[in-house]
Amino acid sequence: MRVLFVTYAERTHYFQMVPMAWALRTAGHEVRIASQPALQDTIVASGLPAVSVGRDHSFDQVLVEKSDDEGWSERVANVLIDPASVAYDDYVRFLREATIYSGQVFNDPMVDDLVAYTRQWQPDLIVWEMFTFAGAVAARATGTPHVRLLWGADVMVRMRQHFLSLLAQQPPQRRRDPLGEWLAQTAERFGTSYDEELITGQHTLDQSPASMRLPLGLPTVTAQYVPYNGPSRLPDWLREPPARPRVCITAGISMRGFHGHDPVPLKTLQAFGDLDLEVIATLVPPEGETIDLPDNVRLVDFVPMHALLPSCAAVVHVGAAGIGATATRYGVPQLTLVPAQWDAPVRAARIQELGAGLSIPQEEVTPEMVREAVLRLVTEPSFRAAADRLRAEVLAEPTPNEVVRVLERLVTPCDPR
Repeated sequence: MRVLFVTYAERTHYFQMVPMAWALRTAGHEVRIASQPALQDTIVASGLPAVSVGRDHSFDQVLVEKSDDEGWSERVANVLIDPASVAYDDYVRFLREATIYSGQVFNDPMVDDLVAYTRQWQPDLIVWEMFTFAGAVAARATGTPHVRLLWGADVMVRMRQHFLSLLAQQPPQRRRDPLGEWLAQTAERFGTSYDEELITGQHTLDQSPASMRLPLGLPTVTAQYVPYNGPSRLPDWLREPPARPRVCITAGISMRGFHGHDPVPLKTLQAFGDLDLEVIATLVPPEGETIDLPDNVRLVDFVPMHALLPSCAAVVHVGAAGIGATATRYGVPQLTLVPAQWDAPVRAARIQELGAGLSIPQEEVTPEMVREAVLRLVTEPSFRAAADRLRAEVLAEPTPNEVVRVLERLVTPCDPR
């Protein structure tokens, strides 16, 4: 069968699609990846065929504009962390902002060309990244089965379920659904209609372990998370096992792509100088920021997490979904320096509830707090035991190769006779 993967141009979100795309490819299916021009080199570097659709998005400009809106992050966090407590009018405001500043920004530049390409190539299945609603619209416009791929907690649908319950209670003159209205208008341009499948997908591909999933009642295909970190070379020092407990401190690669540096100050590293630890910090500081590093700290700009984390006793990160999922796969206790960004607070809270890590709100972080939390993760056996339980859950899920058969059945259902 022909399978079209669709994502807006964000490489870390695309990275979460690569193992599944390759599983389909090695099973003999024809796979293509459709995205905006900015992602083409990243797709080609992953060994898969790239299809350029539309224009690049401008989310970097949105971040600049919203940096002056001090309440924006808090409004996002309130809706996604505790949706049951949010009032109807606050939901409408959030959905209006989310539609204008992310939904339209990511999707409008690519949807027309994507629909045209889908009509031309006629895939049998479309797999779309959870923010790339253009993939669902293209599927609906062409009658193609489609699957939404999650890279984190499904806070979008949880939020929608609470909102739709409130929406149904409003008198007709007060009913507003900015996200649904925009998607309805978009779908109508291609001769089709809107329903919640344009947000949920016909099925959801969830790569979280069972205890990390949100129970939302959706048709769900579960898969084992397999990390992909892009093309990389392993450093020579990683060939030898660490002589003392190794701790990774990282901010991932997403934020440095927007800001040019990572949101973890180098001064944090000085708190580890007198500890019997080996610290690997994959951080890029702001221009001009320098410090004298302790002898037990190695500062590098990048190491693939799937190669580094298996040797680590703990990892400190800023809530990036890929790093969190990789740590979970390898049974590594986590300290999350939690930003008020999308699902990061939800995932961090769940890791802490399960006993596999600790968290500190990003705005409250001090080097001393990070030091104390890391010492707990490294010295208290309960954190490793809980992380090992999560690892066992991950490895119990079907591999991408095994999930291929499930996706095949979604396209060609078994004859009930």
